[in-house]
Amino acid sequence: MTMLFREQVPLAPFTTLGLGGPARYFHACATAAELREALTLAGQRRLRVQIIGGGSNLVVADAGFPGAVLKVAIGGVALRDTAQGVEVTAGAGVEWDALVRQAVERGWTGIECLAGIPGTVGATPIQNVGAYGQEIADTLVSVRCLERDRLTEVVFTRDQCEFAYRNSRFKGRDRDGYVVLEVTLRLQRDTLPQVRYAELLQAVRRTGELERLEPTDAVSVVRNAVLELRRRKSMVLDPADPNTRSVGSFFVNPLLPVAAFHELVRRWRAAGGGDSIPTFPADGRVKVPAAWLIERAGFRKGQRLGAVGISTRHALALVNHGGTTTELLALAESIERAVHERFGIRLEREPVVVE
Repeated sequence: MTMLFREQVPLAPFTTLGLGGPARYFHACATAAELREALTLAGQRRLRVQIIGGGSNLVVADAGFPGAVLKVAIGGVALRDTAQGVEVTAGAGVEWDALVRQAVERGWTGIECLAGIPGTVGATPIQNVGAYGQEIADTLVSVRCLERDRLTEVVFTRDQCEFAYRNSRFKGRDRDGYVVLEVTLRLQRDTLPQVRYAELLQAVRRTGELERLEPTDAVSVVRNAVLELRRRKSMVLDPADPNTRSVGSFFVNPLLPVAAFHELVRRWRAAGGGDSIPTFPADGRVKVPAAWLIERAGFRKGQRLGAVGISTRHALALVNHGGTTTELLALAESIERAVHERFGIRLEREPVVVE
Protein backbone atom coordinates (compact mmCIF):
# COMPACT_ATOMS: atom_id res chain seq x y z
CA MET A 1 0.00 0.00 0.00
CA THR A 2 2.67 2.47 1.07
CA MET A 3 5.93 2.44 2.96
CA LEU A 4 4.09 4.08 5.88
CA PHE A 5 2.12 0.93 6.72
CA ARG A 6 3.28 -2.52 7.72
CA GLU A 7 1.07 -5.38 6.56
CA GLN A 8 -0.37 -8.40 8.38
CA VAL A 9 0.92 -7.33 11.79
CA PRO A 10 -0.16 -9.59 14.71
CA LEU A 11 -2.20 -7.56 17.22
CA ALA A 12 -2.05 -9.95 20.18
CA PRO A 13 1.37 -8.60 21.34
CA PHE A 14 -0.14 -5.11 21.48
CA THR A 15 -2.79 -6.19 24.02
CA THR A 16 -2.61 -7.19 27.66
CA LEU A 17 -4.93 -10.13 26.89
CA GLY A 18 -2.51 -11.51 24.31
CA LEU A 19 -5.40 -12.42 22.01
CA GLY A 20 -6.42 -11.61 18.45
CA GLY A 21 -5.39 -11.98 14.85
CA PRO A 22 -3.44 -9.60 12.56
CA ALA A 23 -4.13 -6.11 11.31
CA ARG A 24 -4.25 -5.83 7.51
CA TYR A 25 -2.30 -2.59 7.86
CA PHE A 26 -0.54 -1.15 10.92
CA HIS A 27 1.39 1.96 11.85
CA ALA A 28 2.62 3.43 15.14
CA CYS A 29 2.16 7.20 14.95
CA ALA A 30 4.79 9.11 16.94
CA THR A 31 3.46 12.57 16.03
CA ALA A 32 0.18 14.27 15.18
CA ALA A 33 1.49 14.78 11.64
CA GLU A 34 2.06 11.03 11.21
CA LEU A 35 -1.43 10.38 12.49
CA ARG A 36 -2.91 12.82 9.95
CA GLU A 37 -0.96 11.19 7.13
CA ALA A 38 -2.05 7.69 8.15
CA LEU A 39 -5.71 8.74 8.44
CA THR A 40 -5.51 10.45 5.06
CA LEU A 41 -4.08 7.34 3.38
CA ALA A 42 -6.66 5.10 5.04
CA GLY A 43 -9.42 7.46 3.91
CA GLN A 44 -8.19 7.43 0.34
CA ARG A 45 -8.38 3.63 0.34
CA ARG A 46 -11.72 3.65 2.20
CA LEU A 47 -10.29 1.47 4.93
CA ARG A 48 -11.84 1.04 8.33
CA VAL A 49 -9.56 2.51 10.99
CA GLN A 50 -9.03 1.34 14.56
CA ILE A 51 -7.09 3.56 16.98
CA ILE A 52 -5.25 1.81 19.82
CA GLY A 53 -3.07 2.89 22.72
CA GLY A 54 -1.56 0.53 25.28
CA GLY A 55 -3.98 -2.31 24.49
CA SER A 56 -5.06 -2.74 28.11
CA ASN A 57 -8.73 -2.25 27.26
CA LEU A 58 -8.78 -4.08 23.94
CA VAL A 59 -10.30 -7.40 22.82
CA VAL A 60 -9.28 -8.27 19.25
CA ALA A 61 -11.20 -10.84 17.18
CA ASP A 62 -9.41 -14.07 16.28
CA ALA A 63 -9.62 -13.08 12.61
CA GLY A 64 -7.91 -9.79 13.35
CA PHE A 65 -8.89 -6.45 11.80
CA PRO A 66 -9.37 -6.02 8.02
CA GLY A 67 -8.49 -2.32 7.94
CA ALA A 68 -5.77 -0.05 9.31
CA VAL A 69 -4.77 -0.13 12.98
CA LEU A 70 -3.07 3.07 14.12
CA LYS A 71 -1.24 2.96 17.42
CA VAL A 72 -0.94 6.38 19.06
CA ALA A 73 2.67 6.61 20.28
CA ILE A 74 2.97 10.36 20.89
CA GLY A 75 5.38 10.95 23.78
CA GLY A 76 6.63 13.86 25.83
CA VAL A 77 5.78 15.39 29.20
CA ALA A 78 5.78 19.16 29.86
CA LEU A 79 5.35 20.92 33.22
CA ARG A 80 4.00 24.39 34.01
CA ASP A 81 3.79 25.92 37.48
CA THR A 82 0.52 27.63 38.37
CA ALA A 83 -0.91 29.35 41.41
CA GLN A 84 -3.06 26.27 42.02
CA GLY A 85 -0.24 23.75 41.68
CA VAL A 86 1.41 22.33 38.59
CA GLU A 87 -0.03 21.56 35.18
CA VAL A 88 1.30 18.39 33.57
CA THR A 89 0.81 17.92 29.83
CA ALA A 90 1.55 14.42 28.57
CA GLY A 91 1.45 12.93 25.09
CA ALA A 92 -1.25 10.36 24.47
CA GLY A 93 1.32 7.59 24.04
CA VAL A 94 2.99 8.11 27.43
CA GLU A 95 2.62 5.14 29.76
CA TRP A 96 0.00 6.12 32.34
CA ASP A 97 1.53 4.38 35.36
CA ALA A 98 4.92 5.92 34.62
CA LEU A 99 3.30 9.36 34.69
CA VAL A 100 1.67 8.60 38.05
CA ARG A 101 5.00 7.40 39.44
CA GLN A 102 6.76 10.57 38.29
CA ALA A 103 4.09 12.78 39.86
CA VAL A 104 4.25 10.92 43.18
CA GLU A 105 8.06 11.04 43.23
CA ARG A 106 7.77 14.84 42.99
CA GLY A 107 5.24 14.87 45.82
CA TRP A 108 2.30 16.00 43.68
CA THR A 109 -1.19 14.82 44.57
CA GLY A 110 -4.22 14.14 42.41
CA ILE A 111 -3.58 10.87 40.56
CA GLU A 112 -1.88 8.68 43.19
CA CYS A 113 -4.96 6.44 43.55
CA LEU A 114 -4.76 5.68 39.82
CA ALA A 115 -1.37 3.96 40.20
CA GLY A 116 -0.88 0.56 38.61
CA ILE A 117 -3.51 1.07 35.90
CA PRO A 118 -2.03 -0.23 32.62
CA GLY A 119 -2.34 1.58 29.32
CA THR A 120 -1.49 5.03 28.01
CA VAL A 121 -2.40 8.60 28.88
CA GLY A 122 -4.60 9.02 25.82
CA ALA A 123 -7.09 6.41 26.99
CA THR A 124 -7.73 7.98 30.39
CA PRO A 125 -10.23 10.69 29.41
CA ILE A 126 -12.15 8.44 27.01
CA GLN A 127 -13.72 6.34 29.74
CA ASN A 128 -12.90 8.70 32.62
CA VAL A 129 -10.51 6.18 34.16
CA GLY A 130 -10.93 5.83 37.90
CA ALA A 131 -10.07 3.70 40.91
CA TYR A 132 -10.17 3.86 44.70
CA GLY A 133 -12.26 7.02 44.87
CA GLN A 134 -10.32 9.01 42.27
CA GLU A 135 -10.96 9.58 38.57
CA ILE A 136 -9.30 11.47 35.77
CA ALA A 137 -12.08 14.07 35.75
CA ASP A 138 -10.89 15.25 39.18
CA THR A 139 -7.65 16.68 37.81
CA LEU A 140 -8.13 17.08 34.06
CA VAL A 141 -7.76 20.59 32.65
CA SER A 142 -8.02 19.90 28.93
CA VAL A 143 -7.68 17.31 26.17
CA ARG A 144 -6.16 18.10 22.78
CA CYS A 145 -7.62 15.93 20.04
CA LEU A 146 -7.51 15.38 16.31
CA GLU A 147 -10.91 15.40 14.65
CA ARG A 148 -10.93 12.34 12.42
CA ASP A 149 -13.14 13.69 9.63
CA ARG A 150 -11.58 17.10 9.07
CA LEU A 151 -8.11 16.30 10.52
CA THR A 152 -8.16 19.53 12.54
CA GLU A 153 -7.04 19.88 16.15
CA VAL A 154 -9.58 20.66 18.85
CA VAL A 155 -9.07 21.37 22.55
CA PHE A 156 -11.78 20.33 25.00
CA THR A 157 -11.91 21.69 28.54
CA ARG A 158 -12.87 19.47 31.43
CA ASP A 159 -16.50 20.58 31.35
CA GLN A 160 -16.71 20.03 27.60
CA CYS A 161 -15.62 16.40 28.02
CA GLU A 162 -19.02 15.54 29.56
CA PHE A 163 -17.53 13.19 32.11
CA ALA A 164 -19.66 10.63 33.90
CA TYR A 165 -18.93 7.35 35.66
CA ARG A 166 -16.53 5.50 33.30
CA ASN A 167 -17.83 7.62 30.46
CA SER A 168 -17.26 10.79 28.44
CA ARG A 169 -18.31 12.39 25.17
CA PHE A 170 -15.47 10.44 23.50
CA LYS A 171 -17.08 7.15 24.49
CA GLY A 172 -20.63 8.41 23.95
CA ARG A 173 -21.97 10.80 21.32
CA ASP A 174 -18.53 11.47 19.79
CA ARG A 175 -17.35 7.86 19.79
CA ASP A 176 -14.66 7.39 17.11
CA GLY A 177 -14.93 11.06 16.22
CA TYR A 178 -11.66 12.19 17.78
CA VAL A 179 -8.18 10.86 18.53
CA VAL A 180 -6.61 12.08 21.78
CA LEU A 181 -3.20 13.70 21.18
CA GLU A 182 -2.34 14.97 24.66
CA VAL A 183 -3.87 15.46 28.09
CA THR A 184 -3.27 18.27 30.60
CA LEU A 185 -3.78 17.64 34.31
CA ARG A 186 -3.62 20.02 37.28
CA LEU A 187 -1.93 18.46 40.32
CA GLN A 188 -1.37 19.90 43.78
CA ARG A 189 1.88 20.67 45.58
CA ASP A 190 2.35 20.54 49.36
CA THR A 191 -1.08 19.01 49.86
CA LEU A 192 -2.01 15.85 51.74
CA PRO A 193 -3.75 13.28 49.52
CA GLN A 194 -7.47 12.78 50.03
CA VAL A 195 -8.39 9.14 50.63
CA ARG A 196 -12.12 8.55 50.08
CA TYR A 197 -12.31 4.81 49.39
CA ALA A 198 -12.90 2.69 52.52
CA GLU A 199 -10.71 -0.26 51.47
CA LEU A 200 -7.81 2.04 50.65
CA LEU A 201 -8.28 4.05 53.84
CA GLN A 202 -7.97 0.88 55.90
CA ALA A 203 -4.79 -0.12 54.04
CA VAL A 204 -3.26 3.32 54.52
CA ARG A 205 -4.10 3.44 58.23
CA ARG A 206 -2.19 0.21 58.80
CA THR A 207 0.96 2.20 57.99
CA GLY A 208 0.02 5.08 60.30
CA GLU A 209 -1.88 8.36 60.08
CA LEU A 210 -1.34 10.39 56.92
CA GLU A 211 -1.72 13.62 58.88
CA ARG A 212 1.54 12.87 60.70
CA LEU A 213 3.49 12.73 57.43
CA GLU A 214 4.84 15.36 55.11
CA PRO A 215 2.71 15.62 51.95
CA THR A 216 5.53 14.23 49.79
CA ASP A 217 5.74 11.13 52.01
CA ALA A 218 1.98 10.78 52.39
CA VAL A 219 1.33 10.65 48.63
CA SER A 220 3.93 7.90 48.30
CA VAL A 221 2.26 5.91 51.08
CA VAL A 222 -1.08 6.12 49.27
CA ARG A 223 0.42 5.03 45.94
CA ASN A 224 2.16 2.06 47.56
CA ALA A 225 -1.05 1.02 49.30
CA VAL A 226 -2.95 1.21 45.99
CA LEU A 227 -0.33 -0.93 44.24
CA GLU A 228 -0.49 -3.53 47.00
CA LEU A 229 -4.29 -3.72 46.81
CA ARG A 230 -4.13 -4.06 43.03
CA ARG A 231 -1.49 -6.81 43.26
CA ARG A 232 -3.71 -8.81 45.59
CA LYS A 233 -6.40 -8.68 42.92
CA SER A 234 -3.93 -9.35 40.05
CA MET A 235 -4.73 -5.91 38.68
CA VAL A 236 -1.07 -4.99 38.11
CA LEU A 237 0.71 -6.29 35.03
CA ASP A 238 3.09 -9.04 36.15
CA PRO A 239 4.37 -11.70 33.72
CA ALA A 240 4.77 -14.11 36.64
CA ASP A 241 1.07 -13.85 37.56
CA PRO A 242 -1.17 -16.27 35.57
CA ASN A 243 -4.07 -13.84 36.08
CA THR A 244 -2.30 -10.95 34.39
CA ARG A 245 -3.43 -11.70 30.81
CA SER A 246 -6.66 -9.75 31.11
CA VAL A 247 -8.11 -6.31 30.49
CA GLY A 248 -8.63 -5.73 34.19
CA SER A 249 -12.30 -5.22 34.97
CA PHE A 250 -14.29 -6.66 32.06
CA PHE A 251 -17.60 -5.22 33.30
CA VAL A 252 -18.61 -1.83 34.65
CA ASN A 253 -20.22 -1.61 38.07
CA PRO A 254 -23.93 -0.90 37.38
CA LEU A 255 -25.36 2.46 38.45
CA LEU A 256 -29.00 1.84 39.35
CA PRO A 257 -31.82 4.31 39.87
CA VAL A 258 -33.22 3.95 43.38
CA ALA A 259 -36.33 2.14 42.12
CA ALA A 260 -34.21 -0.35 40.17
CA PHE A 261 -32.09 -1.01 43.24
CA HIS A 262 -35.23 -1.73 45.30
CA GLU A 263 -36.26 -4.22 42.62
CA LEU A 264 -32.83 -5.84 42.85
CA VAL A 265 -33.25 -6.19 46.61
CA ARG A 266 -36.69 -7.71 46.13
CA ARG A 267 -35.41 -10.29 43.65
CA TRP A 268 -32.47 -11.14 45.88
CA ARG A 269 -34.70 -11.67 48.92
CA ALA A 270 -37.21 -13.68 46.87
CA ALA A 271 -34.36 -15.96 45.77
CA GLY A 272 -33.45 -16.60 49.40
CA GLY A 273 -30.50 -14.23 49.57
CA GLY A 274 -29.57 -13.57 53.16
CA ASP A 275 -26.58 -11.24 52.96
CA SER A 276 -27.04 -7.57 52.23
CA ILE A 277 -26.13 -6.13 48.84
CA PRO A 278 -22.98 -3.97 48.99
CA THR A 279 -23.53 -0.49 47.58
CA PHE A 280 -21.80 2.82 47.03
CA PRO A 281 -23.42 6.25 46.68
CA ALA A 282 -23.35 7.65 43.15
CA ASP A 283 -24.99 11.05 42.62
CA GLY A 284 -28.57 10.08 43.33
CA ARG A 285 -28.17 6.52 42.06
CA VAL A 286 -26.83 3.35 43.64
CA LYS A 287 -23.61 1.69 42.50
CA VAL A 288 -23.64 -2.10 42.87
CA PRO A 289 -20.41 -4.10 42.47
CA ALA A 290 -20.57 -6.15 39.26
CA ALA A 291 -18.34 -8.76 40.93
CA TRP A 292 -21.01 -9.35 43.59
CA LEU A 293 -23.67 -9.86 40.91
CA ILE A 294 -21.43 -12.23 38.94
CA GLU A 295 -20.63 -14.42 41.94
CA ARG A 296 -24.27 -14.49 43.11
CA ALA A 297 -25.30 -15.47 39.58
CA GLY A 298 -23.36 -18.71 39.97
CA PHE A 299 -19.82 -17.92 38.81
CA ARG A 300 -16.73 -18.30 40.95
CA LYS A 301 -13.18 -17.01 40.94
CA GLY A 302 -10.90 -19.36 39.04
CA GLN A 303 -13.73 -20.89 37.00
CA ARG A 304 -12.70 -21.82 33.44
CA LEU A 305 -14.35 -22.26 30.08
CA GLY A 306 -11.88 -24.00 27.81
CA ALA A 307 -8.62 -22.08 27.92
CA VAL A 308 -10.10 -18.86 29.31
CA GLY A 309 -11.56 -18.18 32.71
CA ILE A 310 -12.30 -15.88 35.62
CA SER A 311 -9.35 -14.61 37.63
CA THR A 312 -8.61 -16.54 40.81
CA ARG A 313 -8.45 -13.20 42.62
CA HIS A 314 -11.21 -11.05 41.17
CA ALA A 315 -14.52 -12.02 39.60
CA LEU A 316 -14.50 -8.98 37.30
CA ALA A 317 -11.37 -10.04 35.41
CA LEU A 318 -11.59 -12.52 32.54
CA VAL A 319 -8.26 -14.20 31.86
CA ASN A 320 -6.62 -15.75 28.80
CA HIS A 321 -4.94 -19.06 29.63
CA GLY A 322 -3.93 -19.75 26.04
CA GLY A 323 -7.39 -19.66 24.53
CA THR A 324 -9.13 -17.61 21.86
CA THR A 325 -11.14 -14.43 21.67
CA THR A 326 -14.17 -16.51 20.71
CA GLU A 327 -13.88 -18.45 23.96
CA LEU A 328 -13.42 -15.27 26.00
CA LEU A 329 -16.47 -13.56 24.52
CA ALA A 330 -18.53 -16.75 25.00
CA LEU A 331 -17.63 -16.65 28.71
CA ALA A 332 -18.54 -12.97 28.88
CA GLU A 333 -21.89 -13.65 27.23
CA SER A 334 -22.69 -16.49 29.62
CA ILE A 335 -21.97 -14.21 32.58
CA GLU A 336 -24.11 -11.42 31.13
CA ARG A 337 -26.98 -13.81 30.47
CA ALA A 338 -26.87 -15.33 33.96
CA VAL A 339 -26.78 -11.93 35.70
CA HIS A 340 -29.71 -10.69 33.62
CA GLU A 341 -31.78 -13.81 34.26
CA ARG A 342 -31.08 -13.71 37.99
CA PHE A 343 -31.24 -9.99 38.69
CA GLY A 344 -32.74 -8.28 35.64
CA ILE A 345 -29.56 -6.24 35.20
CA ARG A 346 -27.61 -6.02 31.93
CA LEU A 347 -23.89 -5.71 32.56
CA GLU A 348 -21.98 -3.21 30.44
CA ARG A 349 -18.63 -4.30 29.05
CA GLU A 350 -15.64 -2.06 29.76
CA PRO A 351 -13.18 -3.08 26.97
CA VAL A 352 -13.43 -2.24 23.28
CA VAL A 353 -14.06 -5.25 21.03
CA VAL A 354 -12.27 -4.96 17.67
CA GLU A 355 -13.40 -7.17 14.80
